[in-house]
Amino acid sequence: MARPVLSPRPPQPAIANQLNAAGLHPLLAQLFAARHVTDIQQTSSRWNALLSPHDLHDIQQGTQLLADAIEEQWRIVIVADYDCDGATACAIGMRALTEMGADVDFFVPNRFETGYGLSPEVIELLVQHPNGKPDLIVTVDNGIASVDGVQLANELGIRVLITDHHLPGDALPAAAAIINPSHPNCTFPSKNLAGVGVIFYLMLALRAELRERGAFDLEDQPRLDQLADILALGTVADVVKLDANNRLLVTQGLKQIRQGRAHAGIQALFNVAGRQPEQANGFDLGFAIGPRINAAGRLDDMSIGIRCLCTDDPLEAMELAQELDRINQARRQIETQMHQSALQSVDQMMQLEPRASVCVYQAGWHQGVVGLVASRLKERYWRPTIAFAPGDNGELKGSGRSIPDVHLRDVLDLVSKQHPSLILKFGGHAMAAGLSIPAQALPQFQQAFDDAVIAFTGKSHFDPVIEHDGSLDSTFMDLGTAELLAQQVWGAGFPAPTFVDQFKVIHQRVLKDKHLKLRVERDGLIFDAIWFNQNEPVADHIEMAYRLDINHWNGQSQVQLMVEFAQH
Repeated sequence: MARPVLSPRPPQPAIANQLNAAGLHPLLAQLFAARHVTDIQQTSSRWNALLSPHDLHDIQQGTQLLADAIEEQWRIVIVADYDCDGATACAIGMRALTEMGADVDFFVPNRFETGYGLSPEVIELLVQHPNGKPDLIVTVDNGIASVDGVQLANELGIRVLITDHHLPGDALPAAAAIINPSHPNCTFPSKNLAGVGVIFYLMLALRAELRERGAFDLEDQPRLDQLADILALGTVADVVKLDANNRLLVTQGLKQIRQGRAHAGIQALFNVAGRQPEQANGFDLGFAIGPRINAAGRLDDMSIGIRCLCTDDPLEAMELAQELDRINQARRQIETQMHQSALQSVDQMMQLEPRASVCVYQAGWHQGVVGLVASRLKERYWRPTIAFAPGDNGELKGSGRSIPDVHLRDVLDLVSKQHPSLILKFGGHAMAAGLSIPAQALPQFQQAFDDAVIAFTGKSHFDPVIEHDGSLDSTFMDLGTAELLAQQVWGAGFPAPTFVDQFKVIHQRVLKDKHLKLRVERDGLIFDAIWFNQNEPVADHIEMAYRLDINHWNGQSQVQLMVEFAQH
C-alpha cells in the first residue's frame, strides 16, 4: 500500500473574507476560496446563472436541423454510449425530443459486438432496423472520433448530428453539425460538460428555436428543468470537473431528488440501493446509483438502464431497477474475483521487480470489468495501471486508470509513436483510457508502457497526496456544520473538505476484519470515527486526516468522522 503525503491547500484569506462579506458561511467561504472560487456568483445554484447555449459550436445548425426534422417528422435515432453518462444523455434526448413532438427512438452499441461509438457496423445495423432506415442520427456522449461511421451514413443519405464532450482527434467527422465544448472552434466558457450536459444544452436551444417557430409559447413549453435529476446523475457519474456551471446543474438535480420530485427510475434506483432520496448527495449518485446503471453496459445491455430512466410507470421502473441491481451484484462478484487474482500476481511481480506501472492480464477476465480492476489496483499501488482481458481475433482489450502525475493518453501516444505496431487502437484522456493490442505483444507492451511512464515523468515511484484544508476549529465540529457541508456539491475538481487535527484514541476495534472503528477525543469533544479498509490498530495519539460526516441510525443523526489517513 502506498503511504500518502499530507499537503495543505494554500489558503486564500482575502478572497474568503470577500465571499463571507457577500453572505457566504465563514467556513464555506474559506473552503470555496481554497478551491478557486473568486466571486459569489460562482456559488449560485439558480437556473438564471446557467451559462448560455449560444457559444456552443454549431448550436444554430444543430437546432435548425432538429427543428426541421420534427416539423417534417423524420425518423430520428439517438445513438448512445454504454456508460451512465451515455444512458442519462440518451434518456434526456428521448424525453425532451418526444415532448417536442419528434419521432425518436434509440440504439446502444454493444460493448462486445460493435465496440464504442458510431462505427460503420452500427450504421449497417441501423439501416437494417425493422422500423426502417433513420433520416437523422443524433449521437450522445460519442461521435467525435466516428469519421468512418459518419462517412458511411452520409453515403447512405442519413444525416448525423454529433453531441459529444470527448477530445477530438486529428480528423473531424463530416457531420451536419458537431456540438462539443472540446471542438477546436468552440468558445463555450466551460469545457467540462459531460455528454449529458451537451445534449441538455442542445435541447434548451431547440426549445427556443421551436418557440420562435410558434410550436408553443412560454406557458406551455416543455419543462426541461424537470430533467435535472437525470442530468445530475450523468454529470456526477462521468467524473467531469465540477466547475461552477456543473455544480449548478448537480445542485438542481439533488434538490429535485430531495424534494421527492425525481423521475420514477431514479426513485426506484435509490430504493434498490438502500439510499434515502431526502438526503441525496453526490456520493449517492456517483457510488450507489451510477454503478447500477453502468453495470448494464459492462455485463449486459445498456438499454435496460435507458428504459429505467425513460419510464414514468413506477412498477416498470422498479422491475428495471431490480434487474439493474441484480446485474450490479453479478458485476461486483466478478470484479472481486478478478481483483483478488490480480493482487496475487502484482504483489509477486513487485517483489521480483518493482515497476513504475502496473500492467496485468489473465485469460479468464471479463472485458466489461477490467477498468474497475485497473482502478482498484491503481489506488492500492498508486501507479498508472492497465488491466487486459481477451478480445476477438487474437487481440487483448485493455482499460487503464492513472494518477495525477501521469497523463495516460499521452503516455499511450508515446508508446504508439516509439513502437508503431504495438497498439492497434487507443483513446481516452489523462486519467482513463482504453486500448487494444495483439495478444502475443503483451510482454513487449508491458516493458514499453513502463519505459514510457518513466520517460514521461522522469520518475519511477509516485506518492499519493492527500490535499487538506488544515485544522477545523472545534466549534465547527457539530451536526449543523456537517449538514451544511453535506448539502454542498463536492466531487471531481471540487473535492470534499478534508481536515487534519490531533486526536486521542479512546477505543478502537476492527469491523468484519476490514474496517477500523474508533472513538476519538479532541478539545474535550468525543466522536465516532471509521477508517475503511484499514484493519491495523493505531497509536493512542494520532494526527488524523478526516472528513466531517453524518451517521443516520434508528432515526438519530450524529457527527461521524471519516478517516482518510492517520499517523503517530
